[in-house]
Amino acid sequence: MFDLVLAITMLSAAALLAGAVYLWRKKGNVRQATLMAVLAFVMLANVVIWTLPVASGEGDAGTSLAGSADTDANP
Repeated sequence: MFDLVLAITMLSAAALLAGAVYLWRKKGNVRQATLMAVLAFVMLANVVIWTLPVASGEGDAGTSLAGSADTDANP
């Protein structure tokens, strides 16, 4: 399910960028095109954050790692 969310987010970011370019070049609506490009950038940044591994190498995107620092201290 998480893969589907990532795919939809990437596709919608690409569509927003394409729409922003179209608005900027054909219609001259710079303000709306800029907002669409900013939204696409935020969506892509979220995908990058969601897919980055955690520092300890444990866990997966979408899982809670609360309290995992305490378990590393036990020998």
